[in-house]
Amino acid sequence: MLVLFETAAGYAIFKVLNEKKLQEVDSLWKEFETPEKANKIVKLKHFEKFQDTTEALAASTALVEGKLSKNLKKILKKIVAKDAHEQLAVADAKLGGVIKEKLNLSCIHSPMVTELMRGIRSQVEGLITGLPSREMAAMCLGLAHSLSRYKLKFSPDKVDTMIIQAISLLDDLDKELNNYIMRCREWYGWHFPELGKIITDNLTYCKCVRKVGDRSNFASSDVSDILPEEIEEDVKAAAEISMGTEVSEEDINNIIHLCDQVIEISEYRTQLYDYLKNRMMAIAPNLTVMVGELVGARLIAHAGSLLNLAKHPASTVQLLGAEKALFRALKTKRDTPKFGLIYHASLVGQSNAKNKGKISRMLAAKTALTIRYDALGENTSAEMGAENRLKVETRLRLLEERGIRRISGTGKALAKTDKYQNKSEVKVFDPSGDSTLPVGSKKRKIQEVDEQDTEVAVKAKKFKAEMKEGTAVEDGEPVKKKKKKKDKEKQAEEEMVVSEELPTSPVTENTEKKKKKKKKMKDEVED
Repeated sequence: MLVLFETAAGYAIFKVLNEKKLQEVDSLWKEFETPEKANKIVKLKHFEKFQDTTEALAASTALVEGKLSKNLKKILKKIVAKDAHEQLAVADAKLGGVIKEKLNLSCIHSPMVTELMRGIRSQVEGLITGLPSREMAAMCLGLAHSLSRYKLKFSPDKVDTMIIQAISLLDDLDKELNNYIMRCREWYGWHFPELGKIITDNLTYCKCVRKVGDRSNFASSDVSDILPEEIEEDVKAAAEISMGTEVSEEDINNIIHLCDQVIEISEYRTQLYDYLKNRMMAIAPNLTVMVGELVGARLIAHAGSLLNLAKHPASTVQLLGAEKALFRALKTKRDTPKFGLIYHASLVGQSNAKNKGKISRMLAAKTALTIRYDALGENTSAEMGAENRLKVETRLRLLEERGIRRISGTGKALAKTDKYQNKSEVKVFDPSGDSTLPVGSKKRKIQEVDEQDTEVAVKAKKFKAEMKEGTAVEDGEPVKKKKKKKDKEKQAEEEMVVSEELPTSPVTENTEKKKKKKKKMKDEVED
């Protein structure tokens, strides 16, 4: 068995002397405790030294990527081809597959080979003769530096590092500028407070203070190159009647120095913004067209790189920057946020409050497509971003001007609505609703009593008629006619019994008393 071993100094090919000991993987490390023991297991067959660091870097890069370099191919053809019947042990299975494919050599990669490589590495100075340890260490260090520099230089992920640094610096400059301008206005406001109300622009304010200095110089100085004529007249008039305090020349010099700092930082910020705009158009043109330079740069900085941002789905792109609000909403079981950093895009700002969520969702979906196109595509044109932006603008116009279209059908017709017709109705006031007394129950009782009275009266009339004709029957026997007085007494008794059976109410009792009095009067008259 032959072993291919890569070092920082060159390629080494070893011949395994005792293959039986390789079978004991767990105890193999004991055979490499000393150089003498190691020489009994493996023996150096050939060593190909690198000529310079460039060749070493090329060989290392090829090994990292799993490719077969030209140097290694020549060595394997010369040395290993002679012993083609033997197996070649390699540290990388991918490299072994390439060697087998191109040179038709049987390669082996297993835990035993890994343990063997570890043993050779521990005793490499004793196994490879004619290579001093200092030279070996220097070559290792030089190769490590070269390989790291190469990776940083050609890594596709590191191209957008400039954008991340630029947008972070831009945000820091904005904070510093706000602090400096606020301090400048407050400081000079003690001397000339009226100037802050007349000049609202911060940069113009600082330029004016730097040019004039003391407020007494406004009358004699010409600031027409900084201010319009109308504002210049207002400033000169306010300077004559100012309520500010007097300050020394040293104070004015310090304020002027602060104004210089503000103006310099503002100019540098403008320059940095132009640089960021150019870098964004070069690296992510479609993303820049969709959401703008600042929002696109902030999305890339938040994700870490353009490639990491391309791996995020559209829902994550929509909520980037609002993670704290999202997890707080999930914890408290409330409504989740609808937008994060994408809220500052111009398309979301154009929409009204009702449609901001819909537009941000659609914009995030199209932005995710443009990010992937920029990160993974080969074309550098911004046509795709322009097309997607036009679609989002059309959708926004439909939502705000024409309303939402029907979901069913073709989706082209607007939702139909009936024409509104005003119908005037005159309503009359119902006074029965004002009474709060329970009237309904009494009415029912009176109606029931009246119905019972009518039934009793009908029965009495029928009985009288039968008595006159002589056909009246009581308990299955015919009833004979008696005297008029007795009939009347019996009729009165029956009515008394009926009146006792009926439910009494205050209204019916009065009527019954009156009837009784009338009957008594009639009976007396008849007697």
